[in-house]
Amino acid sequence: MSRYRHVIFDLDGTLIDSAPAILSSFRQAFATTGIQPAMAIDASVIGPPLIETLQMLSASTDGATIERLASAFKASYDSTGLLETRDYDGVTVMLKALAASGRHLHIATNKRIHPTRLILEHLGWSGLFDNVYALDLFEPRLRDKAEMIARLLTDRQIPVEEAVYIGDREEDGSSAECNALPFIAATWGYGALTEEELRSNWRMAASPGLLATLL
Repeated sequence: MSRYRHVIFDLDGTLIDSAPAILSSFRQAFATTGIQPAMAIDASVIGPPLIETLQMLSASTDGATIERLASAFKASYDSTGLLETRDYDGVTVMLKALAASGRHLHIATNKRIHPTRLILEHLGWSGLFDNVYALDLFEPRLRDKAEMIARLLTDRQIPVEEAVYIGDREEDGSSAECNALPFIAATWGYGALTEEELRSNWRMAASPGLLATLL
């Protein structure tokens, strides 16, 4: 077994293709509230936490406006929207193989904890992960992904030298670095980093099978 006994994953764009479900629910939220989006609702907006994304899409920081949009989004996404989520080809096989090899799998995601748990159940993955962390799992809410990873490492007493973080965006790599974790970029998703965007100490995997080989 490699030194990575603990494998920590981002979720959206890394393990799951949630773009169609998320974008549909964003559009539904704006239609339901009658608020006009200030920019195109496309895959480029996926990744940041919900409130941050809604502020960007609406070009507003007004609390009442964002709350209306957030409530409409949650009503759509948490009921039927998330059921459109699918796993990327080869991910389920990879996760099961890693778990069977004795590795401990964890999730650290910007997605809210409630739909995250529903999606894991929907995909049959609930039993594969030791821990599932989200920004809103705690009160007060964690500030960012770097703080979330730090909290996971501390809470679960995970040795940094035995862990690795897997994600698809620059934020993921930076958050790993803030915690002295090695980072592997999953380049099969919609947030995929290009080879030119990779930092010298980051590695990349073009498929779940290649990622399993690296681990």
